[in-house]
Amino acid sequence: MLILIVAGIFIGGEAPGAGGLFTPPWDKVVHFLAFGAIGVLSGLAFPRVPLLLIWLLVIAVGAADEFHQIFIQGRQAGLDDLLADAVGGFAALPVIAVLRKWWIY
Repeated sequence: MLILIVAGIFIGGEAPGAGGLFTPPWDKVVHFLAFGAIGVLSGLAFPRVPLLLIWLLVIAVGAADEFHQIFIQGRQAGLDDLLADAVGGFAALPVIAVLRKWWIY
């Protein structure tokens, strides 16, 4: 599932009109939810990786997505999107901690 979400962001983000799917402020909500999901799935896929590194991974994927958008016509990179990604990843951390405690350890 993690691979599908990340692939969907990068591959689907190149589709014509992808930049206009969600209007502000809903686009930030989508960033928050998508990168929160990436955080939770990463935390479960890599149960021994510390939460701080999971968060940094989410931010790195968000930064890579924003950098990728520089090269796509009709898209633009934005620090506001990266901030929404980072906040979504941060919000995922307590969820990961609970799920790890219940299901993995």
